Order: sequence, then structure tokens, then C-alpha cells
Amino acid sequence: MKLDRRSLMTGGLALGASACVPPGPGMVGRLNSRLRLIEASANGSLGASIYDPGTGTHVSHNGFARFPHCSSFKLSLAALVLKSGHDGVLDIDERIGWDKDALLGHSPFTTERLSEGATLMELAAATQIVSDNTAANLLLSRVGGPEGLTAFWRAIGDEKSRLDRYEPDLNHVPIGELFDTTTPDAMSRTVSRLLREDVIDSGSRSNLRGWMIDTRTGLDRVRAGLPEGWIAGDKTGTSLWPGMRSVYVDIGFVEPPVRGPLTYAVYFRANEQHLKAQPAALAVFAEVGRVITRIVAGEAA
Repeated sequence: MKLDRRSLMTGGLALGASACVPPGPGMVGRLNSRLRLIEASANGSLGASIYDPGTGTHVSHNGFARFPHCSSFKLSLAALVLKSGHDGVLDIDERIGWDKDALLGHSPFTTERLSEGATLMELAAATQIVSDNTAANLLLSRVGGPEGLTAFWRAIGDEKSRLDRYEPDLNHVPIGELFDTTTPDAMSRTVSRLLREDVIDSGSRSNLRGWMIDTRTGLDRVRAGLPEGWIAGDKTGTSLWPGMRSVYVDIGFVEPPVRGPLTYAVYFRANEQHLKAQPAALAVFAEVGRVITRIVAGEAA
């Protein structure tokens, strides 16, 4: 699988900081209620947080509940690798190799590049854009393991998110388990920090934003509920691990044309065990996308 230069070094404008009027308490309450209605009509538990960096406002439901990261941790991992490269901790142009025995399921990039290897920069892009599991494990081993990523979250002000294991074990998170979890409110804020604040340098933020836009796995989740033409990017995750009920994740940003950006973190744990991703579960995320649209439009009904 080829990752072109645009995917590796996406330019363009960083997330804007357009002024916006904060929604009143009544509107926030009605939008929170709308998220509760989405959960009530779905066959599972919803955790959703929509964060407005311009006002500091959260619209959320179960915002403090814990949900598994699944593959969504790879967004923060890619950010940490970019930061480590900028800070001189890693040489992200270093080319490394790996053995066939290291390959995991869903590793399209590292399978194709088995004979020639890849740079850490290429692995970071593959981790985010195509969610390559082997690439993620290779990078985790370079940043101090799961503990290193957890330390990164703490350093940027995220006191909730934690990673405890490597792929694929991190996807096995039974209800009530703390390992490899986060909360919607914490992660929607972390996405904002990664894309808008100086926790990583401006060039790394631009690359990360571009990789998120180029990530196609989220087109049938929150982005499916947004108006055509809005700029958005994300990182998804899915766990169909037997015995824990299926979990779906989507975290990302939205840049409406008429105001500053929003970030979001959405988690859905189905009441059933799925053998493959279910359209009804994915439709829950599109409904959250429509709530984002209402926020931008200033509607609460």
C-alpha cells in the first residue's frame, strides 16, 4: 500500500480559531438530551462528547464514562511520534525493518513493505491513515510502550486516558475494566490539544490534521452525518472481540465553513456481540454528526 507525499506531508491551513458565540445553558441541555435520545433508539450504550475549543463548551452524554480506545489510540501515538521527531528524541527518517512473524491482522502497509522496511514517519502515517496494527506496535516500542503513550497524555493535561497493552490485546476490554480506556470528555479535549495547542509543533499539527482528513475509515461514522463540503478528519476503532459486546469508536474534528472548529469523541458499545461491523451501529455515529450540524446552525430542536 503506497502512502503518497500528500498523505505524508499534508500542508494547508491549521485549524482556525474563529470567534463564536457560546450556546446558552438551555441549548446545551437540549442538545445533551438529543444525544440521550440517540442512545435510547440504539441497541447499546453511547458515550459522546462534542467540544467547542472557542468557548470551552462540552455537549456530551456519558462524558465521564469509560470506554475502550480500540484503534483510536493511534491518533495520539502518531502525534507522539511526530513530537518526538521534532524534539530530537526520535529520528523519524530512520528506516527500520521487521520480521514476518511480527505481522498482525490488519497490517496492509507493513505487509506490503516487509522486504524493504519503512521510516518511522511512514509508519506513523500508516498507523493513522490505514490503522496498521503492526506499525502501531513498532512505534509503541520506540516511545516507551503503552506507558510512554500514557505519560504523553498526562503531560498534555489528559488525566483520564490510559494505554496498558499492545495490539491486539488492547481491544479486549470487558465492561467495567479500566485497562486501555478513556472518557469521551477527556478525549474530545485531547484531540483539540493535539490540533490547536502547542503540545506539538505547527508542522506536526499540519501533518496530523492532513492524515486525519485522509483517513477513510470514518466516512461512514460521524462524517456521514455532516453536510457535504465540510472539512473533517478522524480516527476510528472497532472491537468485535468475543464475549465483551462489540465496541465502535470515532474521534476527530470538524471545520464548518462559518465558524471555528469543533472536536468530538464518540463511543458505542452494542448490547449484542457482532461478527462484523453493523450498519445500525455505524448509523449511531451519523446521528451524532447531525447533532454537530445543529450546534453549528444554532438549533436545539
